Amino acid sequence: MTWQVMGNPVLLRYRFRTMSPHAHPAPAPSSRPVGVLIREWRQHRRLSQLDLAMQADISTRHLSYVETGRATPSRAMVMHLAERLSVPLRERNVLLAAAGFAPMYRERPLADPALEAARHTVELVLKAHEPWPALAVDRHWTILSHNATVPLLLQDVDAALLQGPVNALRLSLHPGGLAPRIANLATWRAHLLHRLGQQIEATSDPVLVALRDELQAYPARPVDDGPAASHELNAIAVPLQLHTPAGMLSFISTTTVFGSPVDITLAELALETFFPADTATAEALRQLAAT
Repeated sequence: MTWQVMGNPVLLRYRFRTMSPHAHPAPAPSSRPVGVLIREWRQHRRLSQLDLAMQADISTRHLSYVETGRATPSRAMVMHLAERLSVPLRERNVLLAAAGFAPMYRERPLADPALEAARHTVELVLKAHEPWPALAVDRHWTILSHNATVPLLLQDVDAALLQGPVNALRLSLHPGGLAPRIANLATWRAHLLHRLGQQIEATSDPVLVALRDELQAYPARPVDDGPAASHELNAIAVPLQLHTPAGMLSFISTTTVFGSPVDITLAELALETFFPADTATAEALRQLAAT
């Protein structure tokens, strides 16, 4: 895995959501030719034909023929162009199908025996992170698993938001969720929407576009009402500042992803782990876990 720096208890109704193969149905095979799809991905990446041809080490004429359907790309060429365009694994299968080839990447539920090692790794990371909160989410921010600390922070959350599948971004920004207790809601909301925008830019996923539209429609405070994070902290990460019965808790977060996945489920899995941003938060979490 690789690490990237980013920030009466309710018990969620599941520990590890097994995610059936139909939880996020695979997109139907495109009726459009593979050349059209490649052109759309090229344009989405804001590349000219010359840019992509140079990156792929092919002639501009050949790329033009592929995009217009005058040349039929081989399986190797489809994968070569998809790699240069950073097309997600799920969408690479769509490109292959449009070109008349079998999909290359499998999508298995996390309960599949073939993913046992990965599933065990996820649980080890979540458990080892206690007493700090940590959760595993899929590409649509559905919570698949969490450690024992997460439910301790969900006091006063609308029970409807905790009925599976639970969406982590909705849980954070919905007025019935954590939003009323996030002291720096304006900053944290902008941070989450920016991350979501980056995902949309990378994947063109319509479900994420709909989620962003929903989140943007929630009422939001124009300014933060909590204490400003220290200059040093703001220089390295966007903190999450949360009002709780134990006092103000301040977190910074990291995102963990599998480094070289060839399975769609693993490629779309991320671990969101939160660390105390100050000694007071660390001590409060230790005491909370001990009760």
